[in-house]
Amino acid sequence: MTDEADDAQIGLTGRPPRHIPEPQPLTSHGPAVVISMCNQKGGVGKTTSTINLGAALAEYGRRVLLVDLDPQGALSAGLGVPHYELTSTVHNLMVEPRVSIDEVLINTRVKNLDLVPSNIDLSAAEIQLVNEVGREQTLARALHPVVDRYDYILIDCQPSLGLLTVNALACSDAVIIPTECEYFSLRGLALLTDTVDKVRDRLNPRLAINGILITRFDTRTVNAREVMARVLERFGDLVFDTVITRTVRFPETSVAGEPITTWAPKSTGAQAYRSLAREVIDRFGK
Repeated sequence: MTDEADDAQIGLTGRPPRHIPEPQPLTSHGPAVVISMCNQKGGVGKTTSTINLGAALAEYGRRVLLVDLDPQGALSAGLGVPHYELTSTVHNLMVEPRVSIDEVLINTRVKNLDLVPSNIDLSAAEIQLVNEVGREQTLARALHPVVDRYDYILIDCQPSLGLLTVNALACSDAVIIPTECEYFSLRGLALLTDTVDKVRDRLNPRLAINGILITRFDTRTVNAREVMARVLERFGDLVFDTVITRTVRFPETSVAGEPITTWAPKSTGAQAYRSLAREVIDRFGK
């Protein structure tokens, strides 16, 4: 990949990119900014973005915890964790009061990047929690003991707006919405923003949408540019300058079980997620 190809990831929005300073080293860590990576539409690059944003933040010396809140366990698999073989996952953390997060937490192969894994067991959690008191705060209680250890906690939500996603939103400071530039993704944004508003009003007053991330962008299509223009018109400065374009590298990293920042560190995709990490650090000031 050439430097020109790397630079092309930035500025695709058609507006002048904002000046983002290079992140400074931290002298201390925590408490974490908790961010839900959320979109009820599947196939928008949400899990890929969670893994690679987390890895890029870790490269900048931030301590990062990834939470896999999808029963498919794609986040765990994407980090090379044999999630189907695990006996302790986020499911145990949420439904068994005596299980502590330290019994579930896994150190990944990436420095500064830890994981709370998931597998198909989590699919039963919504039924098991339905009659629990304070069920929407279950994940918040589970994560509370480690919030001071990390700078960022990124929660990979499942592609639905059910109880698990509400749990993620109820304990988050912010929401980042990865979205494709296609019509049905645009429609879904309205439903998701309505859900965020309801959670903020009823459960979590500090919750806000802090970023819209354009993913899987195809520079060759007029439709993609038209949809991007509509997203920019609706959300303005909430839309990150960094745009994630389509590349064969991302499926390769899923098979390899590691982030693109380590699998192909000089690639266009790796550079893009480092750019996104700089924007996130700038937005949250840590």
